[in-house]
Amino acid sequence: MIEIMTILKNLANPVRCLLLLMVSFTVFAQSTFETETRTWREKREAELKAEDGWLTVSGLFWLKEGPNTFGTSSQQSIILPPGSGPAKIGVLELANGVVTLKVAEGILVRVNNQPVRDFEMKFDGEKQPDPFIVGSLKLSVIKRGERFGLRVRDKNSQARREFKGLRWFPARPSYRVTASFIPYDQPKEIVIMNVIGDELKMKSPGLLSFKLHGKTYQLRPVIEDDKKLFIIFRDRTAGKTTYGAGRYLYADLPKDGKVVLDFNRAENPPCAFTLYATCPLPPRQNFLPIAINAGELEYHLKSKAK
Repeated sequence: MIEIMTILKNLANPVRCLLLLMVSFTVFAQSTFETETRTWREKREAELKAEDGWLTVSGLFWLKEGPNTFGTSSQQSIILPPGSGPAKIGVLELANGVVTLKVAEGILVRVNNQPVRDFEMKFDGEKQPDPFIVGSLKLSVIKRGERFGLRVRDKNSQARREFKGLRWFPARPSYRVTASFIPYDQPKEIVIMNVIGDELKMKSPGLLSFKLHGKTYQLRPVIEDDKKLFIIFRDRTAGKTTYGAGRYLYADLPKDGKVVLDFNRAENPPCAFTLYATCPLPPRQNFLPIAINAGELEYHLKSKAK
């Protein structure tokens, strides 16, 4: 109200009025940017802290062909974290690319909230089988390359209990840039390595060309669930103030040949929060020769220091 009254009083001076309007717009835009950034960061932390967030991942075990017994007892083929569940939960039988769960007598295991005794898990393309629940554990069978593994999530994990929050560079509008999208004639299949040495085949729709601090750079995105662009990149902050292997950035699909890249939302990969993730690594084309002083700072995982 005060700003409007001031503008009205100065209508006789168009230049002054215009300046006041410009200042008001700039203040409003800055306030909106800061609010949107804060809201996004709060959501990011909430997802990490959720019962199925990355802070709960407390184990990854590769299955061998045939029976794989699992539970917290030392007698099992797969030994789960102490105190996290029954001594023996059951058996995971791997045969010809199909994993079958057979639950031990007297143990309650649920899939989609329904008790199961036997549960066959098949892999349909990129779709993973439904997880199964026992006590505080959510267990998932995953496929990486030609290997099958058991991923363990524990909602009572130490990492989740002791999480103190994320750290960030100050949010700055200068790190929110609009990139030109240069499409390929057809999406190109590119090979990206992950942290365990597997080769991942992912599709890139084109290149993103953008200017930052007066210089032009390019990034090669891949497609995430046909809904987002997924950019795996590394810059000169890596291993200093940010996660050593690189960071992730998501963006909306191109619109009118443009893509907004907000590096204030650059985030650590799951491997920053658990030793049991299989994160894809940045391709060489996404090594930026500059420091991106924006987004998420390195997270100090306690178990890495031991």
